Amino acid sequence: MSVIKSNHGGLGGSGAPGGALGSIYSHTIDQSLRFNDDDSPYLSRAQVAGNQKTWTWSSWVKRGNLGSVQTIFSGGDGGSSSVELSFESTDAIRMLDTNATYLFLTTALFRDVGAWYHIVVENDTTQSNVNERTKLYVNGEQITSFSTDRRSAFTEDYDTGLNANSNVHYISRWVNGGQFFDGYMAEINFIDGTALDPTSFGET
Repeated sequence: MSVIKSNHGGLGGSGAPGGALGSIYSHTIDQSLRFNDDDSPYLSRAQVAGNQKTWTWSSWVKRGNLGSVQTIFSGGDGGSSSVELSFESTDAIRMLDTNATYLFLTTALFRDVGAWYHIVVENDTTQSNVNERTKLYVNGEQITSFSTDRRSAFTEDYDTGLNANSNVHYISRWVNGGQFFDGYMAEINFIDGTALDPTSFGET
């Protein structure tokens, strides 16, 4: 595993990387991490028992390379109970559930290597409405158009592979190895036990 570099270039505001970010976030984030997929970089942590039904993932992401599968975040046992949030080789955003089966695949493609994307997954399987259980937001807007939509696989009160005791969680790597991310990430948050939308992340 390579050393992951700290980058002092910030984001936010109309003149920052991504430009149009000023319309959704006008402040500056001073630190980010640089991931070079040629170096197989990742961060990992063995999790203690938490809430497997309700959690939120949030991060600012700037892509470096396109056209390959790149994991943003993953966790689980590597088999029957795992979750992965990643870019597909087509540059869509995908989420995989148990045994690497699509939970969703976006219709939209994310190919702007000059832009920062704020990506949020809000998960709460206690919701009776299937469309309320797993939500994806990019730059403050909920994504509702999917070329593959199997979110119903997270049935009511389903325990995901995240937050299970001793399961390892990764940034920039699939649970079973490989699929490393290339680019920058900043303000990475994983919230255990609370389902939050993008308005919970930022400054006023």
